[in-house]
Amino acid sequence: MHFLIDGQAALYQKTGATTMNKLTLTLCAMTALVSVAYAGTSTYSGKEMKQAVEQQPCPEWYADNEWNVGISGVYAPTANEYREDTFLGVDHAWGGAIDAKYFFRRYFGLGVQGFGLSVNSDGNNDFAGFDDDDDGDFAGGVLGTFTFRYPIPCSRFAPFAWVGAGGIWGGNGDGFDFDDFDDDDDIDDFFEDGDDNDGRFMAQYGLGFEVRFTQRIGLTNDVSFNHVEGGENDFFQIRTGLNFAF
Repeated sequence: MHFLIDGQAALYQKTGATTMNKLTLTLCAMTALVSVAYAGTSTYSGKEMKQAVEQQPCPEWYADNEWNVGISGVYAPTANEYREDTFLGVDHAWGGAIDAKYFFRRYFGLGVQGFGLSVNSDGNNDFAGFDDDDDGDFAGGVLGTFTFRYPIPCSRFAPFAWVGAGGIWGGNGDGFDFDDFDDDDDIDDFFEDGDDNDGRFMAQYGLGFEVRFTQRIGLTNDVSFNHVEGGENDFFQIRTGLNFAF
């Protein structure tokens, strides 16, 4: 009986050991699988995943410390009835302009503008006392300007506004035929509204926008009001041109 009990005990111990070994192997296998799965998840959600989901920055179309040079065509209608205009003396004029600006910040720039206008009246101003034989078929000006622009973020579009001051020369109103003044009132009007001095002070106020094709080339469109010294001399400038940034 004693031997039978010892044999059964030995059998139970062997069976238990085998079962424990199988359970241990199973637990080890499960632990290894869980570790591999966890390790894979950790790698996917780490630095590489964060970099993948980060939004790429918008391209910068306008820069700080930027030089701009613009060339434009100009259409210049008078702001008053051209029969009363004492400088351009025409209904409208055509010409060109060039601008050079330095933007010391993205939003602010200082510059110089020059423009020229063809104001040949073709003999239409005899009623106003203008001498069409005079050298009065051209007007040109030079101004210093201050510009504020606002490049819209993540956009090629930038509206801008500016003010300027300088001088203008020429014009169809720079020479008068005194034979056309018949009485003292006409002479008084002449000295009140203008004189035969070629140069006059000019102030300019304008609004416009630019669209950049590249970071170096853009299309500009703007309109300005030009106030010229003397009476009834004001005119507009409507411009379209190209801007080059450096």
